[in-house]
Amino acid sequence: MLCRSRPILPRSFPAEPVASHSRVHWLHLFWSTLLPPSSPFSADFLSHEWPLLLEACSQPRDPERLSAAAAGVRDFESLFQLADEHGAIPHLSAALGAAPGSLRLPDSFLATLRERQRVHLLFTLTMTAELFRILDLLRQSTIEVMVVKGPVLALRAYGDPAARRYVDLDLLLRHSNVQSAAEILIAAGYESRVPAEAIRAGKIPGEYLFRRPGTSVVFELHSERTFRYYPRPIPIEKYFQRKTTLPLDGHAVPVLSAEDEFILISIHGAKHFWERLMWISDVAAMVVNHPELDWQCIRQSARDVGAERMIRVALLLAQQLLRVSVPQAMTDEVAGDSNCPRLVREIQSWLPYGGFASPPLAKRAFFRFRMPGRSSVGAAYLTRLSLSPTEDDWSAGDKTPRSRVVEMLGRPFRLAKKYRNPDS
Repeated sequence: MLCRSRPILPRSFPAEPVASHSRVHWLHLFWSTLLPPSSPFSADFLSHEWPLLLEACSQPRDPERLSAAAAGVRDFESLFQLADEHGAIPHLSAALGAAPGSLRLPDSFLATLRERQRVHLLFTLTMTAELFRILDLLRQSTIEVMVVKGPVLALRAYGDPAARRYVDLDLLLRHSNVQSAAEILIAAGYESRVPAEAIRAGKIPGEYLFRRPGTSVVFELHSERTFRYYPRPIPIEKYFQRKTTLPLDGHAVPVLSAEDEFILISIHGAKHFWERLMWISDVAAMVVNHPELDWQCIRQSARDVGAERMIRVALLLAQQLLRVSVPQAMTDEVAGDSNCPRLVREIQSWLPYGGFASPPLAKRAFFRFRMPGRSSVGAAYLTRLSLSPTEDDWSAGDKTPRSRVVEMLGRPFRLAKKYRNPDS
């Protein structure tokens, strides 16, 4: 079991004569912590479906463990939903495809899995073709970019651009090139979620999102100013100096160095509280499939952006969940951080639920505070994330636009409203 057993509710408890609104609220919060989170999975998925998904994402996979875990599955619809929520259907499909021939699974489940994989493969082909088109347009305009995550991470971590799920294409570029790149995407048929006026005014969204109407193709532009979940600003020029290329379908695609990509995926997982198993699987695959990673470089680069603990937590999650040994160059550092096991235990309490047991606001804030490591950096990190407005805080639709100060002060209230429900 990855989660500690939750106490069983008594059949009844003393009735309250008359309780104030505040008292009722706190009683609700207390009892809601005892109830298992609401999710679309089977009631006992932690004992049956979850172990199989862990085995499917482990590095390397153990055929005997995989067969034993598959034999314990009771609800294959729940298994499919669980894998889908964790972005791990490609992992599950690959694992079951390589399982011993004696493994017996329902035909309907296997057919659904194959169909989803077929759709994902077609999606990957469409996205990579569009990626090549946009990269050519940006190259003609001498705009230097790097592709991050998506098909290049799938290729780098698993050796196959269709081996992991993604929903958009992410490009990293210098902030000085954002406006020009936005104009190129719009001329290429994309619609911008961020208004042109906001881009010209220098407002910084969480990402510059562009969608091509009538398709599922989405591009996100990132710069050194949108990567706000890095505790310190990214050294964008160093990233471009260290960039490399990956061969993707006959094209040389510009990408981050493997070390910088590893830091990025560790910070990305922390940004999302490690609520999806696919992000931990990415870390595990990078460690196993890239023994040449320069851990001294990773340590120094992580230190430059204040992400040392994020790296340690990522490695410890891969070790405890997916049986991937912490690299020898990192063992002392991981073992020496007493906060890492505590953070991993917290993550394991909500991870299996795939986003249906997101931590409430106070726990989210405390998690953010501890992730950079040092208290001073953590306090600054939490303050910045709490007060830096994104497009969700902007007042573009208001008749009287609010000032940036008002948007900053309003952001904590929006976040409190969004995460006020412990199960939200």
